[in-house]
Amino acid sequence: MPKWIKLIVALLLLPVAGGAVMALFKVLPACGGAGTTWIPILGGAACWIVVFLLLPKPMWIYVFGHELTHALWTWLFGGQVKKMKVRSSGGQVVISKTNFLIALAPYFFPLYVVLVVAGFALGNLIWNWHGYLVWFHLCVGAAYAFHVTLTMHILQTRQSDITSQGYLFSAVVIFLGNISVLLFGIPLLTARVGMLNLLGWWLEGTGKILHWLQRVV
Repeated sequence: MPKWIKLIVALLLLPVAGGAVMALFKVLPACGGAGTTWIPILGGAACWIVVFLLLPKPMWIYVFGHELTHALWTWLFGGQVKKMKVRSSGGQVVISKTNFLIALAPYFFPLYVVLVVAGFALGNLIWNWHGYLVWFHLCVGAAYAFHVTLTMHILQTRQSDITSQGYLFSAVVIFLGNISVLLFGIPLLTARVGMLNLLGWWLEGTGKILHWLQRVV
């Protein structure tokens, strides 16, 4: 797909991204009070940021997740992973096919957040962990902050994954992927918000932004 088409797609998706933010601000309070949702998420994020600022960065763990995400999405699209190397200074994965989703997956698909969500979902199914939602949200906040801070850290250097897709298109896809994990993962685990309600809030928020743009233009 030519970059100019991706630029148009990115512009069209901007209201959708804004609607996702508005929906998230409704989802979080609906899935629990501040004591069980907002405070633990922010607390987990704050704990990780302290580690990020004061201690050596665990780059090997991040790079491993980065390259593994490339591999997982390659398998998802029926491709083959021929070789994968992981070092603290950087990694490499040799794959048989690629597309914009495979290229951008490590940035928009927060693997460790997904693992936290999947682990809690499994534990809740087997051992009924619903009473441990505070700890779940704490871990989500820490894992999400880990993903965001280290992704921003590596983006300080030129990344071929990003430049090959275009900056605005990459930014919109990355943002939508990250926020979608929270939008769908938290309601699924807390069982307090239905998917139809979530999609309705998202559509409503997108509609409000489009209506505002119509008045401005």
